[in-house]
Amino acid sequence: MTEAPVVIVGAGPVGISTAILLAQNGVRSVVVERHLDTYPLPRAVALDDEVLRILHSVGVADDFLLRCRTGAGLRLLSSAHETLVQFDRTDDGAFPQSVLFDQPDLERLLRARAMALPEIDLRAGLVVTGLTQDTGSVRVRATDADGQDSDVVGRLVVGCDGANSVVRAAIGSTMRSMRFEQRWLVADLVCTTELDAWGGVHQVCDEQRASTFMRIGDERYRFECQLLDDETPADYATATQLLPLLAPWLGDTTVDDLGIIRSVEYTFRAAVADRWRVGRVLLAGDAVHLTPPFIGQGLGSGLRDAAAVAWRVAAVLDGASDDLLDDYQRERAPHARELVRRAVLIGAAMTGGGAVASGMRHLLVPRLSRVPGFSAQVLDSETPPLRVLGRRSPTSIVGRLGPSLRLADGRHLDDRLGRGWSVLAGRRTDEVDHWVDAHRATLVHAGDDAATARWMGERRLAAVLMRPDRTIARVSRS
Repeated sequence: MTEAPVVIVGAGPVGISTAILLAQNGVRSVVVERHLDTYPLPRAVALDDEVLRILHSVGVADDFLLRCRTGAGLRLLSSAHETLVQFDRTDDGAFPQSVLFDQPDLERLLRARAMALPEIDLRAGLVVTGLTQDTGSVRVRATDADGQDSDVVGRLVVGCDGANSVVRAAIGSTMRSMRFEQRWLVADLVCTTELDAWGGVHQVCDEQRASTFMRIGDERYRFECQLLDDETPADYATATQLLPLLAPWLGDTTVDDLGIIRSVEYTFRAAVADRWRVGRVLLAGDAVHLTPPFIGQGLGSGLRDAAAVAWRVAAVLDGASDDLLDDYQRERAPHARELVRRAVLIGAAMTGGGAVASGMRHLLVPRLSRVPGFSAQVLDSETPPLRVLGRRSPTSIVGRLGPSLRLADGRHLDDRLGRGWSVLAGRRTDEVDHWVDAHRATLVHAGDDAATARWMGERRLAAVLMRPDRTIARVSRS
C-alpha cells in the first residue's frame, strides 16, 4: 500500500498539470496511469492565451511555444469553398491568443517536468478498478499488467481519467447531456510538400458536409469532417480515399506526398457532470465536461480545472476548511457549461439548419466582418468570468483573470506575483496590508512597471487581490 496527501487518477495533461501545481506548493502526490508512456496519438490541437498562462505557471510554456504555430485566425467557407468571411488575429499580448499544436509534444514536456519534481510519484501501467472513502482518506484500488492488485491511499483524490472516468462512476456522478451529438471523421496528416494554405482555421459551413482544416506543424495538418449517415471511418482509411475531401486545400499535391497518422471516428458530444465533488474526491477535465471542438476549448477547460483544483487542495491540506472544495464546482461548472453552450451554438450555426439556413449563411456571414466590434468578439480569447464567492457583477472585473503582461525586463508579471495569493497595488494602504496579512500574499508595486501601471490606471484601480490561479478576488478603487 502506498500513501500520499493526494492521489491523482490519470496522467494526461490535466492530471500531470494538477500534480505539478501541487508540487510547486510542496504537496506530494501519487499519479496513477493505465498507459505505460504518454499517449502517442494527437487529440487536442488548439489552446488560447489564458491556458498558455497556466502552462507558463507549470514551467513548460517557453518550450511548448517553440513547438507551436500561432493561429492566424478563422476563415468561414461556403460549401463550394468560397471565402465568406475571414477574421485575422493581430497578437500583441504576453502570449499568442491562439496556438495550434500536436498534443503528444505537450504531454512529453509535461511528463518531463513532472519527473523532475520529487513530490510527484508516477505509477504507470496501473488500471484503477474502484475506490472507497471514509471521513479522513480515500483508498484507490488498482491492478497492474500481471493482475496484481495494489492500493494507493490519499487524503484527497482528483479524478482526471477522461470521458469514461472510473472515478466519476465510483462516486455516483452522472454526465448531463446538453443535447448535441454528431459523428465526425478526424484525420491527422503528414504532407511532405508545402501547401499554399492560409495559416488559420478553415471552417466549411455546409449542412451536408461541414469540415475543418488547419495546419498544426511544419508538415502536420488536421482535417475533420462530418460523417454522413451511411459512412464509416473505413471509407476514408487511406490517403487515396481521403484525397477527394482534401482536394480544395491540396492543390497539385499527390497521394505520394500524403501520409495518414490516424483516421478515426469521433462522436462530438456536449455534456457536464452533475457532481464535481463527493466527499474527498474531486473530478477534472473530460471526466466532468465534454465540449464539441468548434471553439477549441476542450483541453483548455480541463487545464483551467487543474489550476482551480490545485490551489484549493493545497490550501485544505494546509488547514483551510473543506468548504473551499465546494466552491470548485460552484465556480467551474457554470464556466464550463457556458463554454460548452458556445461550442454547441457555433457548431449549429456552421453546420445546421438545412438548405434554408445554408442560404442565409451565404447571404449574412460575409456581412459580419462589417459589424462594429464583431471581429473582435469572434477572435477574443477571454472566457466568461467566474462567479467568485457565488456572485458576479456584469460590470466588475472580479472573477476575471488578472493582467497578463510582459514587463520591461522581458519577464511575465506572474513571475513577480509568485505562486500563492498576490496583491498588485499602487501604494500601501490599510486595506492592502490587511489583504497581504490575511492571505500571506505577495505584494507587488504597480508603479515599478509602465505596462502594469497603465493597466491599473485605465481601470482606475488602486489595488487588486488575486488568488493563486490569478483570478481577481477583490479590487479597491480608493
